[in-house]
Amino acid sequence: MDAKTNATHLKKPVFLHEGATLSCDSAILYSERNVFEAFSNVHINQGDTINIFSDHLIYDGNTKIALLTRNVRMLDNLNVLTTDNFTYNTGTQNGTYVNGGKIVSKDVTVTSKNGHYLGTYKDTYFRYDVVTVTPEVRITSDTMRYNTISKITYFYGPTNIKGKGDNLYTENGAYNTQNEQAFFGKKNLYTNGSKSLKGDSLYYNGVQGVGRAVKNIVFKDTSDKTIMYGQLGYYYKADERALVTKNAYVGLGTADSVKVGKKMQPDSIWLGADTLETQMALQKKLILIESPVLKKDNELGEEEKTEEKGDAPKTAGQSAAKPANKALPPTKTAPVKKLSKKEQKALDKAIREGKVKLPDLKADSLISDSIKLKVPDSISTDSLKIKRAADSLKKMADSLLKKPVVAGKKTDSLTKKTGVTADKAKAVLKGTTPAKGALKGVVAKAGTAKAALAKDTAAFNPLDTVRTRIIKAYHNVRVYKSNMQAVADSLFYTNADSTLRWYGKPILWSQNSQQTGDTIYLRLKNKKLNTLQAVQNSFMVNVNTDSAKFNQVKGKLITAFFTNGEISNVFVDGNAESVYYATDKDSAYTDMNQTVSSRIKILFKNKKITKLLAIRDPEALRIPIKELKEDVLLTGFIWKPELKPLSKKDIITGKLKPKAPAKKPVVASKANTTAKKGAIIKKPDAKADMLKGTIKQADSLLNKVDPAIKKEVIKAADSIQRIKPDSLIKKLESSPLKKL
Repeated sequence: MDAKTNATHLKKPVFLHEGATLSCDSAILYSERNVFEAFSNVHINQGDTINIFSDHLIYDGNTKIALLTRNVRMLDNLNVLTTDNFTYNTGTQNGTYVNGGKIVSKDVTVTSKNGHYLGTYKDTYFRYDVVTVTPEVRITSDTMRYNTISKITYFYGPTNIKGKGDNLYTENGAYNTQNEQAFFGKKNLYTNGSKSLKGDSLYYNGVQGVGRAVKNIVFKDTSDKTIMYGQLGYYYKADERALVTKNAYVGLGTADSVKVGKKMQPDSIWLGADTLETQMALQKKLILIESPVLKKDNELGEEEKTEEKGDAPKTAGQSAAKPANKALPPTKTAPVKKLSKKEQKALDKAIREGKVKLPDLKADSLISDSIKLKVPDSISTDSLKIKRAADSLKKMADSLLKKPVVAGKKTDSLTKKTGVTADKAKAVLKGTTPAKGALKGVVAKAGTAKAALAKDTAAFNPLDTVRTRIIKAYHNVRVYKSNMQAVADSLFYTNADSTLRWYGKPILWSQNSQQTGDTIYLRLKNKKLNTLQAVQNSFMVNVNTDSAKFNQVKGKLITAFFTNGEISNVFVDGNAESVYYATDKDSAYTDMNQTVSSRIKILFKNKKITKLLAIRDPEALRIPIKELKEDVLLTGFIWKPELKPLSKKDIITGKLKPKAPAKKPVVASKANTTAKKGAIIKKPDAKADMLKGTIKQADSLLNKVDPAIKKEVIKAADSIQRIKPDSLIKKLESSPLKKL
């Protein structure tokens, strides 16, 4: 004991203090201050659950605070904390480090600059440069809390959760490291390659790979410039699919521009629906639509020839590769003639006497050009075997043809080598070539091997792995672009053919024209409007801006071509009918032309029809406009301008369908009770409205006339409207009439 400092030096002491046991190799006890300092192998044990080790310790018995330094390790049943400086309260079981530390639990490691451990709740707060590592993700954060029992991590600052190929960003949220479920509530963003999804609230299940976004959702793919918006959405990682509902709409980039105010802005295609779905799909599984083309003579041509799905895409400037080593069809051989016994004996005798010899044929003449295969440098093993077999057979044929074969004499060695007997030689004498037939078999094998080689070469086709963007829209579909608008029940689009497909009573507007049909296809080329096709029950209506006359065409198929965003040519095929109102130079209507034909061609200029041509067996009717009693409407006529989206706002909110006006009940008058059923009731005109008016107006008018005039007025109103205003008459009859 040191009297000056009132300190006691101890070796291997053990201290007990309110449930905590403290031991070390040596210590200095300051009794007056109730403080001791421990050195080497310092150990604090508390409740058989917490063990803390270090090289140095200063413990204050008054505050129950231990200051541990150098190689500090704290162990509980679930974690190991390591740091160089650690402050621990044995009373509250709380600890703090400020110079960097690490907590390791099963499958989770957390490091940070500052940390605060709550032993009672098994919670640890981390601050500054926080990094959490699990087998599935790596989490970096500014401020974080981790519970070692629930395995849940809470975020209170900028945080990134980096997974296998994706990343989640938030500034407030929670993540369960066991089941990989997460919630994010502030400035949330999920990214996966070129795709991203954000919303006011994000929920994500890492095991299922499913995310849910709520309110102010934006799904974006920078690779194809696709942006989707909505108020509720889902993302499925496995098939890279996003589903958006509630005010869902998507923007598709185009090469067009539109002037807004004094600035030019991109003229995107905006598409809205009750539900939007987009994903990446294998192109080979899609049925692509080929675009029609115009020939040089301005006639509708055949569809464009596109590469087959099995062909590899060509790069710019690359020509189609010529097929290498293409075999010619095998040459035809004469049929083998079967000899009779008498002919066979005569042939044998001629051979024995030497009167008949085998012709001096060379092996090359027996081997058809069809089997002279040019073997490439990189040849398969099967092809090499076939080549060797062909070479061997060629040598055997040479050996056979150099020696006459005598009937009756066995040529075992030759037969074994060549497989050609005297009987086969006889067939040669009759103009047949069995050797050639044998070689034909080799040719067949060579062809089979070549096909197998080609199959091996084409086993990997780049197009089999090509993925493309598809978009599906369901119910109340709306599309807006400055020069094109449309509505339908559903829609499908893919980048592979750049074609918008409308289904379910589609209506499309472009310029002053309205297009309807069972199905409508709109093809983009170089991100600009290119062609439009309406399939089955096709109907097009065109109206000049300053007119109410309806130019109409209908047929089984209508094909329209765009030039600089405007319709230039239209072809109508299949039971084509048209109604066209011709005009003069002053735009005054001159006559109505009605045409029936198998094909009709229409030319447009400045959004107006300039010429209509009937092709293939036309029948036409022309009526001067002065003689036309009423406008002609073709069967199936539809005109719905009130449904057309007028702006991007209509796409977002959904243009409301106009309500049909309530029909007023029609009451037949006594004078008209004997009228035939189905008789036309004329609409009340302005005079009838004036005569009818309100009850008050009628009183002031009729009170000034005598009874005779009163009856005439009522009769006139009744004859015009064919409606008996019973309430009005009762009111009038009860009112006294005044003389003029």
